[in-house]
Amino acid sequence: MIVFTKVSALQKKMYWQIVLTMLVLLDSLQMAVAHCVVHPVPPRNFTLPCVLLNETFLSPFSAGVESWSGLRRDHHGTSEIKPLMNEESFLCCLWSDNNIDCSLYRASLQARKFIPSEINISASQEIGQEWVIPFFCLDSNWNMECWIKGKLDLLVCNLRVLRLHLREDLKVNLLYAGSELSLGDVSTSSLQGTVRVAQCDCTEGDTCECLVPSLRLNHTYIMWLKMLVGVTPLWSPLLSVKPIDIVKPEPPLNLHLEMTEGGEVKMCWSDPALLPYPLQYQVRISARPGHSTWQMVQVALEASLAIDNTLLDSSSLVQVRCRNHQGLGFWSDWSTPYDLSLGAEVLYFPPQILTSAGSNVSFHCIYKNKSKIVEPQEVVWWLNLAEEIPASLYTLVSDRVSKVTLFNLKATKPRGSFFYDTLYCCHQSRECHPRYAELYVVDMNINITCETDGYLTKMTCSWSANPNMLLPGSSLQLRYYRSQIYCSDFPSPSPESEVKECHLQKNHSYECTFQPIFLLSGYTLWIEFKHFLGTLESSPACVIPADVVKPLPPSNIRAELTRNVGLLNVSWTNPVFTNSDLKFQIRYAVNREEIPWELCEVSNPPSSSAVIEVEQLCVEYVVQVRCRELDGAGYWSDWSGSAQTLVQDIRAPLQGPEFWRIVTEDPARRQKNVTLVWKPLMKNHSLCSVSRYIIKHQTSGNTSWVEYVDHGTTWSFPWTEHTHTITVLAMNSIGVSSVNFNLTLSQQMSKVDAVRSLSAYPVNSTCVVVVWTLSPQIYVITSFVIEWKNLNKEEETKWVRVPPNMSKYYIYDYFILIEKYQFSLYPVFAGGVGRARATDQFSKGGFENENNGSLSVVLPIVISASVLLLGVLLVSHQSPYDNSTNSSIYLTFQNEEAALGGCSEPQELLVGTRS
Repeated sequence: MIVFTKVSALQKKMYWQIVLTMLVLLDSLQMAVAHCVVHPVPPRNFTLPCVLLNETFLSPFSAGVESWSGLRRDHHGTSEIKPLMNEESFLCCLWSDNNIDCSLYRASLQARKFIPSEINISASQEIGQEWVIPFFCLDSNWNMECWIKGKLDLLVCNLRVLRLHLREDLKVNLLYAGSELSLGDVSTSSLQGTVRVAQCDCTEGDTCECLVPSLRLNHTYIMWLKMLVGVTPLWSPLLSVKPIDIVKPEPPLNLHLEMTEGGEVKMCWSDPALLPYPLQYQVRISARPGHSTWQMVQVALEASLAIDNTLLDSSSLVQVRCRNHQGLGFWSDWSTPYDLSLGAEVLYFPPQILTSAGSNVSFHCIYKNKSKIVEPQEVVWWLNLAEEIPASLYTLVSDRVSKVTLFNLKATKPRGSFFYDTLYCCHQSRECHPRYAELYVVDMNINITCETDGYLTKMTCSWSANPNMLLPGSSLQLRYYRSQIYCSDFPSPSPESEVKECHLQKNHSYECTFQPIFLLSGYTLWIEFKHFLGTLESSPACVIPADVVKPLPPSNIRAELTRNVGLLNVSWTNPVFTNSDLKFQIRYAVNREEIPWELCEVSNPPSSSAVIEVEQLCVEYVVQVRCRELDGAGYWSDWSGSAQTLVQDIRAPLQGPEFWRIVTEDPARRQKNVTLVWKPLMKNHSLCSVSRYIIKHQTSGNTSWVEYVDHGTTWSFPWTEHTHTITVLAMNSIGVSSVNFNLTLSQQMSKVDAVRSLSAYPVNSTCVVVVWTLSPQIYVITSFVIEWKNLNKEEETKWVRVPPNMSKYYIYDYFILIEKYQFSLYPVFAGGVGRARATDQFSKGGFENENNGSLSVVLPIVISASVLLLGVLLVSHQSPYDNSTNSSIYLTFQNEEAALGGCSEPQELLVGTRS
């Protein structure tokens, strides 16, 4: 109810300049209207009644009062009425259909109601030295409706103006403030915060629209209207509202038909924007098109309604609306009509399935062809429109429903933007509707592995996810349940499980850490796949932390090669936090790049040392050790840090070096000088180093002496005796070689001519064949030595020792065939070195003609051996014992056939050079 009062001219003049749109301070308002009755806003339109008083009632009240019924309503107000009320006074009203009861409350007085027994039209009454009289009202009632829009972000209040001629001069503001009490207990004394003002729009039609944004749904607000008609201010009674009680939701969305497993059809829909409470629904179905008759169906809380299958053959329309399930608030508008005949051309149950690989699923369908339901025996099923599913998998559920069952499904492979397989229910004429069912098959065969750290303080579990299983909108998480002790025989997911946070690693793997842990408790673990279609779980696995320990690696690793026997001896210290029942693995390798590891199991655990036989004794080995529980539980530890052996002498050299002599004439002194040349011993002969070489001399006069060569592989001395025997020994820190080579120099034997002819045939730029014949002689040849050099260049003479049973030899070197070379062949006897046979040109024709067949077989082998020889030369130049500029190559073959075709498998190689 709206009541207006009129005051004296003096009072009108005092309040003429008050601005009506100012914010009212709550402290003053609470004092002024603390006892006013506040009227709740209902979830429907309502009327604000208004008391109309005659202009003659402007005189002050007398001591007596007249009946309320003596007040006369007048619809002709004046724009000259001035307001009396300010921030210290407020209009409080009670109204009903038959009674209106108002009072003007002053801050300095208690509330005073004007009731019929107290009002005297002809009299005046002084209240606290102030005169209070009613105002004229401009209309008998105002129609109003307030609601919260479906998005819950805006309060809308519409005020209907009955007298349109007043609209141009009408200005309306809605004032509101929060209250700390519930709606039933609200009063003006509970107002909180600043009173806010929302300006109302009165420019359209006969309605003023007031919009209030951002209200809290569960809070209570007090509001009232301040209206200005011309210069006359009007003030409505107080209203209270709780936004959540006057919500008008948006209409339901996405109306569609679905089929149940039993072949029934139901109408389904989606809720509007998310609301903080459940909804109740009303469904109406049209009798037939073109008629306004609707069948109303009251529905409870579910967003679906089973309908008669016969309606599928009609063109009935369906609409749905909703509101708060408790009956509060407004009904929404009706949804967009849904035509049953158009939505039932093909129906699937379920329309989408999410399942795991290896499972079986079934789909149902109702197929409608040209407004006629197709009998299920006429239905065929297709997978991805590319593969017809065999009829043996079909089942007739009813006279309308066909069913297909797929067995032992494989995981779906994404195809572009499609992460599912499609199933089509079609007519046997191969006519298919575009609508299909979706089949999502996820491989949930996920292996979870856990390991407990060597300190027994945490357990880390890891698992990998196939990228194909990550559907849009899906998520993976690890769930676990811990039992008090050990694992059950058949682990299963528990409703008391918890989610464990996991972190994505490389290669789509995840890692989760449990810390602290209970070593003997059973942890049941599984992966949960969540999707809007449902939840899948992997097979649960149960882990006991004590059974999956990965120990710390052994420490203090030591490795050495033992002397005399040449064994690799490895020792270590067992890790802490483990029992004594451990087994060990040792891996070792030569300390070079790209050398594979050799693995050795320790055969007598538990222990802390092992001895390993190795083939190479004069190399540096790298050794690592790891361990695990002896009974096979848990994991191997990481490999320990590396230990390296030192290269040291194992035994005395097995043999001395093979050597050759270079004899030069010294005319000035009329003597011959002999230079001995040899190559450094290989490690497998020196075992493992040579500290010096010992040269023993023995002459025909029984004179002997010893010379030492600490560095280099040559030694020179004068040859003065008729016979001079030389032996070269190798020495290391262990001892002196026991097997050594001898060479006798004899003046007499140097004149023995045992070689009849010598020829050299070039094969290519890297191979020359030397062929020789012998003269009959009485001495036994023990070996041959071939020398060669390039006469066009000043280079060292190269040499090679050849077995005595050969008459051909392939020399591998770099030859420039257009240059001149000299080849010499020396027969070696037990008593000395015979006379050499030499040639300084390459022979042509004869050898090729005689040995063409052999060369066609040998030539590829020769080429292969050339490559091998190059590798040997590179290795020999890298030898740490080669301190001279000379190099030597020596090839020894078992027989003549091996020499002819043995380029691929030389048994021994020795090349010597001389300056």
